Amino acid sequence: MIEALQYDFMRHALAAGLLSSVICGIMGALVVINRIVFLSGGIAHAAYGGIGLAFYFRWPYFFGTIGFSLGAAMLMATVTLKAKHRADTIIGVIWALGMALGVILLDLTPGYNVDLMSFLFGSILTVSASDLWIMLTTAIVISLIVACFYKDLLALSYDEEFARIRGVPVKTVYFIMICMLAVTIVMVIQVVGLILVIALLTIPPFIAEKHTKSLFQMMVGSICLSALFTTSGLWLSYAFDLTSGASIILVAGIVFLLFLPLEHLIRRSPTEKAGSPR
Repeated sequence: MIEALQYDFMRHALAAGLLSSVICGIMGALVVINRIVFLSGGIAHAAYGGIGLAFYFRWPYFFGTIGFSLGAAMLMATVTLKAKHRADTIIGVIWALGMALGVILLDLTPGYNVDLMSFLFGSILTVSASDLWIMLTTAIVISLIVACFYKDLLALSYDEEFARIRGVPVKTVYFIMICMLAVTIVMVIQVVGLILVIALLTIPPFIAEKHTKSLFQMMVGSICLSALFTTSGLWLSYAFDLTSGASIILVAGIVFLLFLPLEHLIRRSPTEKAGSPR
């Protein structure tokens, strides 16, 4: 991996992977704790509608995509609060419509042929210096917002009723969290792709949750695991000439699959010792 860093595109890819790890590690912990993985997947897929709008009307990618994604995210957040028993169905419909709209608009874009695979698995090896600055700014802003609202987010994440009793503006904090999630997805999806965004938002926090005692520790653990997955995936892609995004997902998925039986054995071991005859 050291020799690969002599190339600018590999240095940019590594920096993008580490910044994505910070952003997704922080937001992924909130996604897993609040059990909104399906909602985050819905936002990620609906973002295709914004991508299609941006290309079709020749808008800047960020502004076209972020506007549509925030609108879809707010609609999904409202549904989860107002009609929880139907939330998964409605989110699924918005998910499908967003993707369909995006694909059709990309098809209709005159004189431009967009590679949809680049938005599925990303193009981390083509990240520019300006993209890195935008990602760094996003990471700093999200970190500051989470730091400011940490106690409110903590109360909301673990006990919504207790948060209300404490005077936490639950709806406001929830919508702020969903807005940050939408921005996270839009910022990272262009670099690492839709599938990798979902993987980084779910796999590292799930593993970290089992070995941490606080939300802050879970965020730090998620960031470290994400950084490990992205670095290992980039090394694999360079060493064996593989697609970078898919390699990172493969590493994360293998660790996840190995973790499940290991966690089961760890949980069973103390029980068996306690119940065994002396």
